[in-house]
Amino acid sequence: MSPKSRDLAIVTVLTIARVPLILIFFAGALWNASHPTVWLFVVSCIALAASAITDLFDGFLARRYKVETTFGAHADPLMDKFFYLATLPLLVYVAVLHDHIAHGAALLVMTLVFLARDLWVTFLRAIGSIYNVSGKAHWAGKLRTAINFPLFGAIYVFEESPISLIPAALIYSAEAFAFIINAVSLYTYTRIYWPSLRKAAAIPPRQES
Repeated sequence: MSPKSRDLAIVTVLTIARVPLILIFFAGALWNASHPTVWLFVVSCIALAASAITDLFDGFLARRYKVETTFGAHADPLMDKFFYLATLPLLVYVAVLHDHIAHGAALLVMTLVFLARDLWVTFLRAIGSIYNVSGKAHWAGKLRTAINFPLFGAIYVFEESPISLIPAALIYSAEAFAFIINAVSLYTYTRIYWPSLRKAAAIPPRQES
């Protein structure tokens, strides 16, 4: 295997590894919610943190080793969507299970808004691909991920930790900031893909026979 192929394999494994790590977190956190044990809580936290770290390093290494591919550009946001799909509903469940109804409702709104944003960006990328617009993540999307991944871990610790480690005011403020960044990301991607969207929505000129 050539060095370039090896580097590409490392980056690809890091990207795909996010799925089993998130599944480990999901299963562990779900079981811990009904059968709380310290070791299971710790394992769930480690799996969640590891999945976030893979997102940080796969993109960094792809750029450093110059092995950025079209597959990677599309696989990375797909892994992010899976992260949101697995973590957000579980956080809602855990909050409601502890009778934090107001927080659970806020997390439910976050689930709807964040997943709707992801669906919209996926739609924009599909339209952009018709006109050869790059599907790579932009700064707003990267910032959103950099904030949300550790935030979800903090929310889980806030809700499930046997001892109080994070002040509620800090969590609520961070969640409000995450909503703002999500809106900025939504606007940024819409602005970037707007020309392609207008082209796709335009009625094609009638061809004369």
